[in-house]
Amino acid sequence: MAKTSQVARENKRKKLVEKYAEKRKALKASGDYDALTELPRNSNPIRLHNRCAVTGRARGFYRKFGISRLTFRKMALEGKIPGVKKASW
Repeated sequence: MAKTSQVARENKRKKLVEKYAEKRKALKASGDYDALTELPRNSNPIRLHNRCAVTGRARGFYRKFGISRLTFRKMALEGKIPGVKKASW
């Protein structure tokens, strides 16, 4: 499990990105880069980092499922992810 402060920080960034998305888009379209620099740094979507929805782990993230590789393996073996089964040959 990731530190709760890290998960909270990421959630705060997501809210800021959503809040300033329209304003950022309008400023980029008009070419007003001076006003763009006045916006909060965390409102830039580049600063977002994918985290596991279950554990908050930042590394080994599978975009298709929205969880980390460790959580994926655990849930797949428990049969909680539909359409995924253990490979055998």
